[in-house]
Amino acid sequence: MKGKFIQAITSAIAVATTLGVVTVHGQSQAKNQRIESFIPKTKDHRFVSFVPKGHAAPEGPARLVARPIIDRQAVTGFDNLTNGFARQGPDFDKINEDNVQPTRSFNDGRFVFEEVERQEDGVGPTYNAQSCRECHQSVVTGSSSQIAEHRTGHTDNGIFYESMGGSLIQSRATYPEIVEHVIDTDETRTFRLSTNTLGNGFVECVADATLTAIRDGQPPDMQGEAPEVPVLEGDGSPRVGRFGWKCQHGSLLSFAADAYLNEMGITSPLMPDENTSSGEYVGYGTEYDPVPEPENDGEDVEGFALFMRSTKAPPRGEITVDAIRGSTVFKNIGCAICHVDTLVTAEQGTLINAGAFIVPAALANQVIHPYSDFLLHDIGSGDGIPISPLPQYADTANKIRTAPLWGLRVRNRLMHDGLTFTKLEAIQRHGGQAATVTAAFNLLTDTEKNFLYAFLDSL
Repeated sequence: MKGKFIQAITSAIAVATTLGVVTVHGQSQAKNQRIESFIPKTKDHRFVSFVPKGHAAPEGPARLVARPIIDRQAVTGFDNLTNGFARQGPDFDKINEDNVQPTRSFNDGRFVFEEVERQEDGVGPTYNAQSCRECHQSVVTGSSSQIAEHRTGHTDNGIFYESMGGSLIQSRATYPEIVEHVIDTDETRTFRLSTNTLGNGFVECVADATLTAIRDGQPPDMQGEAPEVPVLEGDGSPRVGRFGWKCQHGSLLSFAADAYLNEMGITSPLMPDENTSSGEYVGYGTEYDPVPEPENDGEDVEGFALFMRSTKAPPRGEITVDAIRGSTVFKNIGCAICHVDTLVTAEQGTLINAGAFIVPAALANQVIHPYSDFLLHDIGSGDGIPISPLPQYADTANKIRTAPLWGLRVRNRLMHDGLTFTKLEAIQRHGGQAATVTAAFNLLTDTEKNFLYAFLDSL
């Protein structure tokens, strides 16, 4: 798989590049396809994206209702065991830097997900963490955590402008003089809490049509947005985003490559341009970066994606009588309009991710309970920062992805910024499109509220 993805995105003007992808664990052969209409990079070299070619391609019919016999409940568990997409692999404790093969197995993928990277591996010059696990571990590797990234910029006449080096302010650096700092004029500021990645292989295999059907069925005043976003490894067409607080990615490979660069400072074929320090180039060729780009050949990124695709979904806790009653309250007051309890993944063989991935048997026809519609909504707590500073995403500035509630009981920092600490506070922060639901909650009796809390504690 090494070197089979985009080898470079080097031009500051529109380019077309040849894409080569070979089959592995359901990934399609998509050689000699063209990605056209790349947009220019910004002067700080952080923003690498492209204007998608047309609209998202069909991915099969919407799957809103599970079918007996054909569809199966997705496996769950906090147990570091594969969901069947990749084999379990060799004993995890016997894998090391010398014998690891990132795309061989679940355990290999977990190893590179947990591996601590060093400067000689490409970490930095600016970064937030030295491993994926550092931001995704509560109970088991891949889950959520207390770690939050920091984003800033400024807003003028309703238009958001990124900070000097992009909206993401990395909190660490390999040299003291290039540590990034917030400037006074960037008054749009927020934290974004690390998200859970367990079960995301199933989420990736939910067809676009399912998400848009949910959107179309929501009341007009609560209707979400299904943004179409680039798939970096795809054929140039977009996909409905679902990963990240802004639904900024539709594929786990793109999500992994983005995090490798922006959270650890390690470049790869899909994201080959080094970050800056507040707009100043500090990449290879300067005294701050000794490793040529791309610093990783892409195999680690594939290993991260394989691991996430192979994780089990977060399991439910104890489902008491009160929790069952609380689930009824949850639906009756309208929470389930956005926190959708059940989704079904696409049929085996469905082509997704802009032609770059085929839904495999292990992830097909799976019934999952994420308690999210994976759409963007304006509930009054948005951070003012859009998916990217492109005109087509401007209306996403004050919208946030519906937080999936599976695994809620292992989180004690809530909402997108992690600045809410109790279930009651989180509910009360829901305004905007969720205002009527919050009002309905406030009319509940104390007994009904306790039922609702018991239900949330079971997730």
